[in-house]
Amino acid sequence: MAVFAFYAAVALCRWSRAATATAAAILVVAVSLPLLLPFGGSSSSTAAIRGAAAQELDDEAEFSYLRDAGNGPSRWGAVRREWAACSVGRLQSPIGLSDTVAALVDTPAGRRMVRSYRPAAASLVNRGHDVMVRFNSNPGGVVIDGVPYRLRQMHWHSPSEHSVNGRRYALELHMLHQSDGGGGAGGRYVVVAQLYKFSRTRRDRTIHRLERYIRRVGRRRNHEVLIDEVVDPRQPVSRSNVYYRYTGSFSTPPCTEGVTWVVGHQVRRVTRRQVRLLRDAVDDGARRNARPLQEANGRVVSFYYTTPAHGRGSTGD
Repeated sequence: MAVFAFYAAVALCRWSRAATATAAAILVVAVSLPLLLPFGGSSSSTAAIRGAAAQELDDEAEFSYLRDAGNGPSRWGAVRREWAACSVGRLQSPIGLSDTVAALVDTPAGRRMVRSYRPAAASLVNRGHDVMVRFNSNPGGVVIDGVPYRLRQMHWHSPSEHSVNGRRYALELHMLHQSDGGGGAGGRYVVVAQLYKFSRTRRDRTIHRLERYIRRVGRRRNHEVLIDEVVDPRQPVSRSNVYYRYTGSFSTPPCTEGVTWVVGHQVRRVTRRQVRLLRDAVDDGARRNARPLQEANGRVVSFYYTTPAHGRGSTGD
């Protein structure tokens, strides 16, 4: 009986060591698997994570421009915690601009906003609420207060988001620039905005050249196509050095504040057909993709000009 008990104890000990080794092996595999999956690229969960990261800045599915929707403009701040600024921020955009309220700034040559755009390779993206031109090579940018900002993308809103002297225009182009990180300015943003009014005959050249690409991404959310010709950022924006400038935010979630806005004073022209083309392409169920005006909350709006000929009250053509 004692001999049987001895052999039974030895067998139990060997089984215990084997079980421990097996458990350790399973633990190693379990820990290693998440580390190996990204390199394999075959996991559906990994693809989902990558997709979510890629869509973080471009996918507009989570918010709406429908006023009564649960994720409409007045409720953007409640959709996601990171979007709280949309509801509680004090420097939100867009705002109403006024010639009579803006502070005049006569800008000598050394203080003017300097533009240095050039044609660049780009692609066109249907983001769900707008059509965006994403630059894939260096299109140049602007220099403001000695800080260079590179143009990253441009897109359109209709009607215009900003108003001037109580008037909202037919269309507004946003050209988003980001600082290069030099001089402690990493992560700063500048949006150069161009307003358009309707014309029966004078179409916008940039939208006209992009028309076939806009049709290709039409009603295909998150679809992107390469533009097989360079896009010239100098074409859609006025060359005038007369503009409004103020500190605001992104006009879409996450409504990040601290953005410098430069809204051109000269108004360009666009046809109704071109504006309709941009809206029909996204097919989001809304007639417009313009955020309502936000409270100025005492912000200073500066009106930059260079000559008396560009005084207040004249927006040009």
